[in-house]
Amino acid sequence: MIPIGAKERTEVFNKVADLTAKRLFAPTFDAKKWAELVASHREQILAKETVEEFEGAVRELLAKLKISHVVFFHRSLQKIPPNYAIGATFQPCQVNGSTRWMFQDVHDGSPPASAEIQPGDLLLEIDGQPINPPQMPAFQMGGFCEIGIEKLSGEQTSLRLGVPLPKSKWHPINRPRLVLWSKPTPGIGYLKAAGFPGQVGMDVAHEIDHAISELRDCDRLIVDLRGNPGGGAGGLRLMGYMTPDKLPVGYSLSRKRAERGYNKEKLKRFDKIPSRKMELYGLMFRFAFSDKSIVMVTEGLGPQPFHGRIVLLVNQHTASAAETITGFARENKLATIVGTKTAGQVLGGTGFKVGHEFVLRIPVMTFHTWNGDCLEGKGIEPDYEVELSRDALKQGKDPQLQKAIDVARQL
Repeated sequence: MIPIGAKERTEVFNKVADLTAKRLFAPTFDAKKWAELVASHREQILAKETVEEFEGAVRELLAKLKISHVVFFHRSLQKIPPNYAIGATFQPCQVNGSTRWMFQDVHDGSPPASAEIQPGDLLLEIDGQPINPPQMPAFQMGGFCEIGIEKLSGEQTSLRLGVPLPKSKWHPINRPRLVLWSKPTPGIGYLKAAGFPGQVGMDVAHEIDHAISELRDCDRLIVDLRGNPGGGAGGLRLMGYMTPDKLPVGYSLSRKRAERGYNKEKLKRFDKIPSRKMELYGLMFRFAFSDKSIVMVTEGLGPQPFHGRIVLLVNQHTASAAETITGFARENKLATIVGTKTAGQVLGGTGFKVGHEFVLRIPVMTFHTWNGDCLEGKGIEPDYEVELSRDALKQGKDPQLQKAIDVARQL
């Protein structure tokens, strides 16, 4: 346990309260309710004498807002949710009358994949502490942790899981392999995108280009966005391959722009991911010193053999930029959606130092589809709802992927 003094606790708490009131921007944010929450929890939170207890109490307060992209952590702790820390997701699973956490998405190149953990394996404990729903798994960044798991075979074992330090202190995410592609059956291409790191997304855009070139002989395409937590603008390249035209995707709004009034047609447009790093200077000049409210427009990449025959695979962990893609496809009738309802988390966040090694991330931008729909808190219902069950995984089956293949064949 790391001690923290009363003065330091007060300074950090006041900054969190003030920044949240002044800078957080979300459709459901109520400044008056926030002030009431701060007042009613202040004494209890300021009584916490260790960094760990104080961090946990502030997190509990922020969680009452029920707004996505709100994160508070101390840099020495950095206990991060699994989709960011280890490139894996979990879903609750009933096993012998108890509820356990089941590994759901295990991205290629992630620490669990390297440890040969598979979807359907159960997480029993972390560093000797049992972990069961509703308590969410979280992982310490940097170093190793010991986890207890139960394999699909029923065997229980312990594994040493490496959790590397992220490159960014502001947005602590460890990314797995970003893009995979295959041909599960003749004529059907499969492209899995695990995330869209980087604000501009040049690297992931290049990987998507390569995957599409390898699938050029396919007249049907399955795009797997399950477990994709989103990221930056790299998803624009994927949307560009869904339509030959330059179509508006949607628009982001800052609080200042929303309060002042706006015409979406006149907002600055982002319609091309640079192909070379030197092009970033022009992009920075266009956007760096202006309001961050922009319209995203697809790149006009031309006809593809699979147009009109695209299936999107999504689940409850499909969020942010991945959810933007799903909303765009739904609104423009560019794909059939299979899986489970998406996360409903499409806000744009930024990080703030609040003193004494604490960091607060809060949303400062909202996103709307071109028709004006804000997906935050709503999510997107699939055309075909298919759950992922442990019984099916035990049989070596992925019912969601199989349904996507069946739908693709019928398109």
